[in-house]
Amino acid sequence: MAEPRNLTALLGANPFFASLGSEAIQAIALLCLTRHLDREEVLFFKGDAGDALYAVRRGQIRIGTGLASGRRLTLNLLGPGDVFGEVALLDGRPRTADAVATEPTELYVVRRRDFLDLLATKPDVAVRIIEFLCERIRWMSGQMEERALLPLPIRLAHRLVALSEDYGCDLHVSQEELAIFIGATRESVNRQLQTWRRQGLVELSRNRIRVLQPSRLSTPSEDGTRPDGTV
Repeated sequence: MAEPRNLTALLGANPFFASLGSEAIQAIALLCLTRHLDREEVLFFKGDAGDALYAVRRGQIRIGTGLASGRRLTLNLLGPGDVFGEVALLDGRPRTADAVATEPTELYVVRRRDFLDLLATKPDVAVRIIEFLCERIRWMSGQMEERALLPLPIRLAHRLVALSEDYGCDLHVSQEELAIFIGATRESVNRQLQTWRRQGLVELSRNRIRVLQPSRLSTPSEDGTRPDGTV
């Protein structure tokens, strides 16, 4: 069983749980178990039973899926404090993606049967969960629009800035993972990163990218253009 006091603090800092209120957080903390994963260990595959919700205590989880062409598509990278698996937890249907640890990872786990018992006694918590899921759907719609409409340099800049906000300016991510993440080729991502390296916006090394000037990647310059020259 997870240590309730530590878990309550972590859950309270997460938007999903924070919206449920302190009483619900304390009740959920008493339900949690812990699980440890090694690097590249699979937590679950797409199609597996949706029987638990997870919160990352330390480490990183890659959420992804396979394409008919054999390529892998990274849907999200989750770090400490992030919560995932809530959709399958609530509807009990199979997982819609794979979850794999990219480094040694420790998770908090809430089993579906325990969580549903809690919701039956606290309907106000169920209402707040519905509101949170609506926010997640809006976020996913925005991600789909970005992939479909924005040029590659802007998609890549958005992703680097978002990752640096979550994990700091030293990103332990490969160019291949970035390419899959934004729906591009590794070669095109490398060309753009090399351009930004020459402009002093990033530093590059093996499986690591240091974002030196995130504000310049996310904000147009005074003449209205971005670092890649687009308006």
